Amino acid sequence: MTDPKRTVTLEIAGARYRMATDSEEGHLKRLAENINARIDALGIKAVRSATPAQLLAIVALTLAEDLEVSERRREALEEATRQTVRDAIARIDARLADDVRETRASS
Repeated sequence: MTDPKRTVTLEIAGARYRMATDSEEGHLKRLAENINARIDALGIKAVRSATPAQLLAIVALTLAEDLEVSERRREALEEATRQTVRDAIARIDARLADDVRETRASS
């Protein structure tokens, strides 16, 4: 059974957003804090001169870039893991073949 919808209010880029959600309120607040921290990192000049929509667009772009970087790292790690497993299997196969030859030779 799914959790019932509840109303959560979040403050992001100085604007308040009310939303109906079945997500954990604490989780959403942590995400909003992350966004606000990224906005703060843009600097006071940017925060004062840009609209909330512009700030959110900049943060959305940086989050999208972070996601792309993370995906590339994950793909590289998956490939490295696959290669490590292939190498291990090849070593095991070679060792088993050596054992079979040694067993036959000693028989």
